Amino acid sequence: MSDERAYYLPLGREGVHEHFTPTENTVSVWGDELQHGGPPIGLLARALFRHNPDRAHEFSRITVDILGAIGLGENRVETTVLRPGRQISLVQSELSVRQSDGSFRPVARAQGWRLATDDTSVVAHNPSGSLAPGPQDLEGTVGFSGLGPLTGDWGTKGFVGTLESRMLPDDGGDGRQVWVRPLLPLVAGEPITDAEKFFTVLDVANGVGSRLEFGKWSFMNTDTTVHLYRQPVGEWTGIDARMTVGPGGYGMTGAELFDESGAVARSAQTLLIRPI
Repeated sequence: MSDERAYYLPLGREGVHEHFTPTENTVSVWGDELQHGGPPIGLLARALFRHNPDRAHEFSRITVDILGAIGLGENRVETTVLRPGRQISLVQSELSVRQSDGSFRPVARAQGWRLATDDTSVVAHNPSGSLAPGPQDLEGTVGFSGLGPLTGDWGTKGFVGTLESRMLPDDGGDGRQVWVRPLLPLVAGEPITDAEKFFTVLDVANGVGSRLEFGKWSFMNTDTTVHLYRQPVGEWTGIDARMTVGPGGYGMTGAELFDESGAVARSAQTLLIRPI
C-alpha cells in the first residue's frame, strides 16, 4: 500500500476493468485493513460519470451497496449499462478486490439512473433552501475536531484525516451541520471533478449525524442512496445529517446535501448498530 498523496493510484485498464491501488489515505475508522466508505463511493461514482458521458443526460439517483469488507488489495472497477434508453438509462459500476489466491471478489456496487435533461427552471422549487453560514465564514480544521462524542481517533484517522471540515454551531438538536471538502485527488495524476468530490465525502454523513459515543457503539452503513435535484458545483459539500436509531440493532442516517449555491441532493444510509 502506497502513501501517495491521492486516494488511488491508477494501474491501467485490462479489458473492461480499470485497476487501482488504494493508498493509506483510504483507511477506515473501523479497521486498519479496511477502506472507509468515502473513497470507494467516489471511485464508483467516477466510473458512472465517465462512462460514455453526454451533456444532455444527468444522473438523478445513485445507490451504492456495500457487499463486503472493502480491503486494501488491488481494486478493479467494471462499468456496464443495465438498461439503455434515450430518455432513461440505468448504469452500474462494480468494485472488486484481489484476494490472496489472485481472484477478485465484488465488494461494492453502484447503480445510477441517468435521465435526459430538459428546461424546468420556470417551475424549479426546493424547500430545503441553503446551508448557512457558508464555509468562507467558518473556521476550518483537518479532520473532524468538533463532533463531541465522535472525536479522538475518529476525527483524524485515515480518510477522515484527509478532509477539511468547517462545523456549523451545534444547536443541541438531533443532527449536525458541516461543510467538508477532500484535500487530495481521487486518482493520482488526474483532476477530480466537482461531482467526484461530492460523492467522495458524502459518506461521512453517517458520523456527522450521530449522537452515539464512538468508543461505545459502532454504526456501519450497508448502503448509501443519493437523490439529486441538480449537479453539485464547487469545492465544498454541505451536510445536514440526522441519525435515527431503532430498538432492534439497526437504523438510518438521513442528510440534506448542499453546495454553496443551495440544496443539491438528499441521502439515506442503512445502519448496523452494535455496542462495542
